[in-house]
Amino acid sequence: MRIHIATDHAGLEFSTQLQEHLSSLGHDVVDHGPVEYDAVDDYPAFCIRAAQAVVADQAAGVEALGVVFGGSGNGEQMAANKVHGIRAALVWNLSTAELAREHNDANVISIGARQHTFEEVVSFIERFIATPFSGDERHVRRIGQIADFERDGSLLPDPRA
Repeated sequence: MRIHIATDHAGLEFSTQLQEHLSSLGHDVVDHGPVEYDAVDDYPAFCIRAAQAVVADQAAGVEALGVVFGGSGNGEQMAANKVHGIRAALVWNLSTAELAREHNDANVISIGARQHTFEEVVSFIERFIATPFSGDERHVRRIGQIADFERDGSLLPDPRA
């Protein structure tokens, strides 16, 4: 599987270690930056490029997912989610990693590098990669509603109206 990775300065060490680990497992890892430590770097472009690459690969039939890192993972998730077709989930334990794929068919996860050990991060990512989307009708329906809004702003009627 191809794994696209991006980070900010807070996740650079994790990113480097993770790239080595995932490559040793046979994954094709693509680093979208940064390439060196800069305490005031701007992560949005790195994360957006990684997300764009996931969408492009998936559209081309390449099995691909993305992982973005930051101090908390919040901003990186927000940046990735601005890319049409991305469903990025903030992951903080094994359950959220699994549910992101199983229920939401997430194609990118975001992790707070300052919140977890490297071993925890590896376990989250491996669980994310290993978990398939369930394909349950309710999840497909909900993902479709998100995609509809993303495409044209449409929502289901408000039942309170």
